[in-house]
Amino acid sequence: MEIIKFEVGDTLIMKKKHPCGSDRMKVLRVGSDIRVVCEGCSRDMTVAREKLEKNIKRVAK
Repeated sequence: MEIIKFEVGDTLIMKKKHPCGSDRMKVLRVGSDIRVVCEGCSRDMTVAREKLEKNIKRVAK
């Protein structure tokens, strides 16, 4: 499994949509856990890096 490179401020386009219908998440904090916010409903969440990396389709700078 390759490590996907992304930084604070990047937008992640996910494979599955959030329940609000948006598939874009903005990165707020990077570490072993990643803090992201949904661009559709502004829901703030912290997700384990392994789980998040499986669900990323691509990274938009």
